[in-house]
Amino acid sequence: MVLRSDPVEGGIGWRLAGGRKAGIVAAGMKPLADCRLYAFVDTAYLHGRAPAEIARELCAGGADLIQLRAKNASAEEVRRIACEILPITRAAGAGLVINDHFAVAVQVGADVCHLGQEDFFDAGRQHVSELRASADGPRIGLSTHAPGQAQRAVEAGADYIAIGPVYATGTKPGAKPVTLEYVRWAAAHIQMPWFAIGGINLSNIDEVLAAGARRICVVSAILNSPDIAEACRAFRQKIG
Repeated sequence: MVLRSDPVEGGIGWRLAGGRKAGIVAAGMKPLADCRLYAFVDTAYLHGRAPAEIARELCAGGADLIQLRAKNASAEEVRRIACEILPITRAAGAGLVINDHFAVAVQVGADVCHLGQEDFFDAGRQHVSELRASADGPRIGLSTHAPGQAQRAVEAGADYIAIGPVYATGTKPGAKPVTLEYVRWAAAHIQMPWFAIGGINLSNIDEVLAAGARRICVVSAILNSPDIAEACRAFRQKIG
């Protein structure tokens, strides 16, 4: 993939060779190791709100990473929403993560693409270099549900891994909880950035932190709140 710097609509950005717009240049996101609160714009939890509105509230509340997850949307719809959200996350210094759609992450210039086991290893890939053609490509995070998967993700060159679901969650109702035992294992064995995810709320986050987690993903406990920014602040206060 060849990139050249050209002006694009709405500011300075990149174009893919052949003229296709790749998106706004990534800038301002803190290192993954320094990211603590990982929040979501999940289209299943919009509750009539615009994705851009939710992104603004998440940024105002102090989210370090914001994942766009739109499980039932087309790639074009994901791209459209991402283009609405990206200027907001850039202005706030938060990282934009695209779930599942690596090509969209490249096209819009997102900071990170997050992939599940089925999207990466089950698709026949063994290392992130098979996707990321250059050092300027989006970083890649991988979901893991057991120690063996975590070790394999580290060997595959993932930039971070997700540990979960820690508790039962409506976000993934068919997924078996990995419990705090996996969190404790990750705290003892994983040196790269990792995030605990799945059913975490203000009532149980202290248990997750006590098990060794330092970075937390939160979906419904924030998005179902009547005040998204305040919910983010409450989690940030817990995480420290």
